[in-house]
Amino acid sequence: MTKENTKKRIAELVDTLNYHSKKYYVYDSPEISDYEYDMLMRELKTLEENHPELKLSHSPTQRVGDVPLSYFEEIEHEVPLKSLQDVFSFGELVEFDERVKKSVGDTQYVVELKIDGLSVALEYKNGIFFRGLTRGNGIVGEDVTSNIRTISSVPLKLEKEIDITVRGEVFMPRASFEALNKKQEAEEKQLFANPRNAAAGSLRQLDSSVTASRNLDIFIFNIQKCDFYNFETHSQSLDFLKSLGFKVSPYYNVYNSISSAFNEIERFDEIRDSLGFDIDGAVVKVNSLADRLKLGETVKVPRWAAAYKYPPEQKPTVLKDIVIQVGRTGVLTPNALFSPVVLAGTTVTKATLHNRNFIKDLDIMIGDTVIVQKAGEIIPEVVRVDKSKRTGTEISFVMPDKCPVCETEVVVDPSGAAVRCPNDLCPAKVHRKIIHYASKEAMNIEGLGPSIIEQLIDNHLISDVADLYSLKKEQFLTLDGFADVSAIKTINSIQNSKTAGLDRLLFGLGIRNIGQKAAKLLAKRFGNIDALISANFEDIIDIEDFGDTSTNAVLDYFTDPENIKLIEKEYSSV
Repeated sequence: MTKENTKKRIAELVDTLNYHSKKYYVYDSPEISDYEYDMLMRELKTLEENHPELKLSHSPTQRVGDVPLSYFEEIEHEVPLKSLQDVFSFGELVEFDERVKKSVGDTQYVVELKIDGLSVALEYKNGIFFRGLTRGNGIVGEDVTSNIRTISSVPLKLEKEIDITVRGEVFMPRASFEALNKKQEAEEKQLFANPRNAAAGSLRQLDSSVTASRNLDIFIFNIQKCDFYNFETHSQSLDFLKSLGFKVSPYYNVYNSISSAFNEIERFDEIRDSLGFDIDGAVVKVNSLADRLKLGETVKVPRWAAAYKYPPEQKPTVLKDIVIQVGRTGVLTPNALFSPVVLAGTTVTKATLHNRNFIKDLDIMIGDTVIVQKAGEIIPEVVRVDKSKRTGTEISFVMPDKCPVCETEVVVDPSGAAVRCPNDLCPAKVHRKIIHYASKEAMNIEGLGPSIIEQLIDNHLISDVADLYSLKKEQFLTLDGFADVSAIKTINSIQNSKTAGLDRLLFGLGIRNIGQKAAKLLAKRFGNIDALISANFEDIIDIEDFGDTSTNAVLDYFTDPENIKLIEKEYSSV
């Protein structure tokens, strides 16, 4: 094959593969089998490998970058990505409608799904994908072009050779989220709280191959800038975006009144569980672009749109049991175990009940039908008891007077709410402390998940965090799931944590009332652990944002002889 023929064949394959990719990922109507697609892709890769100088920028082989980035460059948006005015009731929506009518008279509205994801701007030059930016602060975003390329529903080449900047919402479908968390769990890594958090973490990966493995998706919902703009309505612009090959919201109907628009909002709420992705509301936009110009914008939000936010989804379930979890500070926390229930797109089976006062105030009994929701669409919580469902077979719950793990008599905090195990050698406390110490936010020791730490404790290989630094490869090989490579990798990760920094160490030690921010302030103020151990009350309380409680917590920790022994032991290992 001549070079000219190779060039033509590459261009032909690129166009064919991009077409079929769009049919599959955007329109959900594949025309060829996966095998046929894979064979075409294999041919393209072979030709590009043999003739790298003929590789096209919009080739589907370019969806994943070759070299991980060291940072994301910040770039100013051509057109600011503003947020929307939030409304939480039909009354507030009517007020929005009245303000619109006061300025432009009767107008039509478009109602779209409010995708629970991350807003981005995509720039195309001459129809070829050029750059993708996160929203950032709306004025400046981060360049995540290589990661945007990995999203299969993002067209690398448009149907028209135009310059255009569009705005969309990147999200993670629920099926992808569930698969990701199963993988995280199998690898003993921290689970993602919800699809939005998972999408956010995936889009900001410095290695685009990681992003590619997360199966993100996108809906495009607005034209930010275009080299020609002759639409009269927003709905026409969405039709145009669709014709270019963009994946737009599956619903964008036009309504003549705010009441009919609200009916659509309520319909979205009814079907949200069946969508396959998360929404947290609906967006109401003035359809006429001329009316939008008249309405204008404030510094923060456009006057022609409103985001209707749904209240937290609440569902009933049966409280099957209350179990006690012993935390790293010894606090006994009651946790509700209930029948599986789907909330905000994920299945939940448990929630914290905080303390004995919470159980008393809500009059919670085992066997009750309880109403649960996700606080902030993330954390499951019990909000009330449906006492009308009681049958008389419910069982009252009483906090234990002994630690369920080590059987030491518990003590009650002065507040009367928290019940605590005072035994510092309690296996549960030791386990939790080491988990916290090894966590990503603290010393970031990879490969040292909860079950591995549990095995190390059960086999009497460690009794505190300092013991981690004395572990040998042979000891790891006695544990389940370890071979030479994984053992060496974990030991290297432990040794690398020595350079994590004082702030991470202080946070990792689990000093009561000292979080990440306070740990950073302490590290900045004192510079080394010896100076902090020698500090007095005045030295510490002089730090910004430190009060009596946090100051005394630091002093109490570093005047405890057992803690000093631990630090000396750790530093002798380090």
